[in-house]
Amino acid sequence: MNTQTVYLISLTAVTAGVTILLRAFPFLTFGRTGKPPEIIRYLGEVISPAAMAMLTVYCFCLHFQARPLSAAHGWNLPEIAAGLLVVGLHWWKRNSLLSIISGVVLYMVLIQKIFP
Repeated sequence: MNTQTVYLISLTAVTAGVTILLRAFPFLTFGRTGKPPEIIRYLGEVISPAAMAMLTVYCFCLHFQARPLSAAHGWNLPEIAAGLLVVGLHWWKRNSLLSIISGVVLYMVLIQKIFP
């Protein structure tokens, strides 16, 4: 076997091992029937929304640095409208899938049909 084959086999084995350990970690730590501590349950509830908010702010900041608000870029209306739709729908319906899909559809229609 050449070194590339050994490397790929090793990479696959390490990836599989880490994946198995990550999947088993909660069961090894808290047992099958025991409830996790209150702090872990709290973090499970707040980390996902906090991460999504942080990624949204980060992406909008990067986008607006690359394309400042100007008439040449359509005042960035597709991005702003899609973002407002996602936030509004999520506050109203509390359905992440509906919010994300609606925002993507609105953004695609705006950039392909109205602001090509």
